[in-house]
Amino acid sequence: MSEEKKIAIKVDNLTIRYKSLKSYSIKRNFFALHRNKREVFEAVKNVSFEVPQGEILGIIGKNGSGKSTLLRALAHIFSPDEGTINIYDNSISLLSIGVGFQKELSGRENIMLSGLLLGFTEEEIKKKMPRIIKFADIGHFIDMPVGKYSSGMYSKLAFSITAILETDIILIDEVLSVGDRRFKKKSYKKMKSLISDDKRTVVIVSHSISALRELCDRVLWINDGEMMMIGEANEVLDQYEAFMDAEE
Repeated sequence: MSEEKKIAIKVDNLTIRYKSLKSYSIKRNFFALHRNKREVFEAVKNVSFEVPQGEILGIIGKNGSGKSTLLRALAHIFSPDEGTINIYDNSISLLSIGVGFQKELSGRENIMLSGLLLGFTEEEIKKKMPRIIKFADIGHFIDMPVGKYSSGMYSKLAFSITAILETDIILIDEVLSVGDRRFKKKSYKKMKSLISDDKRTVVIVSHSISALRELCDRVLWINDGEMMMIGEANEVLDQYEAFMDAEE
């Protein structure tokens, strides 16, 4: 009998709501803000699933389905309004462009800050920093504020930090390949190497059906915040493609 795999992520009845104010005049309503009616939008609705250690889980759904919200909840950026998320003391990192950098700090300073937030010691980060800088390949910009970076340089540095400071769980949001053509080839090769570790758990949000077919063991399909299906990658992606074809 094969040994049952440990659970790396357990999501139980997760619901996440956004609250927003309807349009109003700031001048007229500044002192009466609390009286404005708030709209409540459920981005994730009562979602439950488990991810065994070492599994590569894809998440797919049309725009606005709650994919990125779910991923950010797994990364503890968003708190559940209902339900629970358990990552069982695993270290976790989120690779998502536009998340996590302090724009007034240099690339080098952001490497240190990101590493500390991921739970690495200063000594561990300093030891790996030369590899991160070399992999990012952004030259003298490493010592400039990241707010001055192009989107390509920003994404190169973000990918390099996640790739070199390896965590137990890696969350990837629409950045399977980033930067210029040469870096895309290098980053995709590195990502495949990272996720081939049978002890590393990976959750990938992507619209690329071909990438999810190639990389993932299972796929979770969500639509308008609700879980439609979870299962073997090709089976779920076939159903998703049929659904999207019918929508068109």
